[in-house]
Amino acid sequence: MLAATVRVARDLDLAEECVQDAYVSALDAWLRQGVPDNPGAWLTTAAQRRALNAHRRAATLRSKLPLLVIPEEADIPEMGEMSEIPDERLRLVFTCCHPALAREAQLALTLRLVCGLTTAEIAHAFLVGEPTMAARVTRAKKKIAAARIPYRVPAAEELPDRLDAVLTVVHLVFTTGHAAPTGDALLRDDLVERAVDLARTLCALMPDEREATGLLALMLLHDARRATRLAGDGRLLLLEEQDRGRWDRGRIEEGLALVRAALRGGRPGRFALQATIAALYTEAPSYAETDWRQLLAVYDLLLAAWPSPVVALNRAVVVAMVHGPERALGILDGLAADPRLAGYHYLPAARAGLLHRLGDAEGARAAYAEALERCDNAVERAFLRERIQRTGRAPHSPG
Repeated sequence: MLAATVRVARDLDLAEECVQDAYVSALDAWLRQGVPDNPGAWLTTAAQRRALNAHRRAATLRSKLPLLVIPEEADIPEMGEMSEIPDERLRLVFTCCHPALAREAQLALTLRLVCGLTTAEIAHAFLVGEPTMAARVTRAKKKIAAARIPYRVPAAEELPDRLDAVLTVVHLVFTTGHAAPTGDALLRDDLVERAVDLARTLCALMPDEREATGLLALMLLHDARRATRLAGDGRLLLLEEQDRGRWDRGRIEEGLALVRAALRGGRPGRFALQATIAALYTEAPSYAETDWRQLLAVYDLLLAAWPSPVVALNRAVVVAMVHGPERALGILDGLAADPRLAGYHYLPAARAGLLHRLGDAEGARAAYAEALERCDNAVERAFLRERIQRTGRAPHSPG
């Protein structure tokens, strides 16, 4: 709705107000007349008409926005005519990822407006406080208005300046849905499906962009495990505990084919490398039979291409499988000084697992307790509490 309304409003704040007004109108109209056959089309049309009326009432606003182009009434979608919504959403993604904005502002604004993530969820993804993230979103919206950034898909020659930011946004939407940072559910299927749809659209728009191909492959390979990530009682299952026979073979085959395509034609980028890592995990007959040395080699390439503390943390887990938990603990000790990981619960959780493998039950329990304090997802909190209770038992090594 927001993406479709921005095309008419040409102003993010006005579009948000019109969408909210449309919901208020629906509360009244639908109680009197009943819910329409296509509620989404009704709401979108109502929001767009409010945007048109706002422009007619504010002629002076048009003089301040010379790039403003107001569509005629005929341009408003009819009831049930909603096929353009995915393209509208992609246009808004590209608008928010304009190079005139700082990269972090691009990502934050897009995640908030286009993808519907809360400010708290976005702050968690960027490892910063919620007030900091709220300020970034506000500044980005003001910059778009002040710079008169047009709402359109950029020309082909403009894509390279925006593509990496757009791919990053889609990836963050997926990861937020794949492992929700807050709430009672581990998964948010709506965000996962939205991210996959956007990635498919990007691949269709730019079929020769290997990073777009790599991102879609990465998401498909991870999502292929969706049905096995929780036990029947809702308990979180780690990768080594999952039933590989229940993984989605269709998504796996599509993802593996895309990985091969993403690796052709030169040095792979960060999404192609992440997809390669997912493929190595997926193709292994079992967790214990994973090619850990090859995984570590790919992680080395990924860390060089994308020196993220989260990548370094994930690499340390593989280092433990190749060189032992002691060396991996040394890496985690270094990462503990990184302020970006100060509230990241996976860091102490990984440390706890390594200490447990070394037989340090007391240290493992303390690390799991620290992870529990940082964690806001109910499913993961239950998993951590269960791990605290189990650390008095003999350590388990998958290898």
